Amino acid sequence: MIVRENEAITLVGGGAVARADFDAALARAPVVVAADGGADHALAAGITPRAVIGDFDSISAAARARLPDRVLHPMADQDTTDFEKCLAHVSAPLLIGVGFTGDRLDHQMAACTALVRHAGQRCILLGAVDLMFLCPPTLSLPLAAGCRVSLFPMGAVEGASDGLEWPIRGINFAPDGRIGTSNRAVGPLNLSVTAPKLLVILPACTLDLVATALLSAPAKWGAA
Repeated sequence: MIVRENEAITLVGGGAVARADFDAALARAPVVVAADGGADHALAAGITPRAVIGDFDSISAAARARLPDRVLHPMADQDTTDFEKCLAHVSAPLLIGVGFTGDRLDHQMAACTALVRHAGQRCILLGAVDLMFLCPPTLSLPLAAGCRVSLFPMGAVEGASDGLEWPIRGINFAPDGRIGTSNRAVGPLNLSVTAPKLLVILPACTLDLVATALLSAPAKWGAA
């Protein structure tokens, strides 16, 4: 591990990062690790990241010059994204990622894949409108009635729910089959799933609830 912490970590990527989203992540995860060009975002916010991890094809020369060598961890591997490199080399109870969703759909889809590949990490990706995370084996969220809940399978997975307007028990989810977008909570939500393949997408305003729920989940998937 390049960074190992007992408190939550904010991962900042090179995509668009609204300052409000960055501040929301920092309030809950004060240690910062940058994925490649995310170092520029961190420095612009007056923060020196604990580490910069990536293939270094997007960090600016100015940002690289401002950072000490001990912070820089270039990796030439082109088979994984910078986000995956961070997930593979950072350990913390919870990760909150900003700058990994937004305008570049290919980057966003790659981030979804990374969450599944590194299922042992408890990681929330925060955007301006929504957040998403990989559902742990069981999850309890005190959602308000009417809260939008989308469930997107990244592979074959089944589950059960209590607190959804359209329950999911008996559904065989698959990315090329049945998906679960735009469901709604009718009150506190309890989910259980059979495999680390189901992404949960909620409004960004639920960040505190999700962070607490993931840290409180009785079990998580196997080590990353």
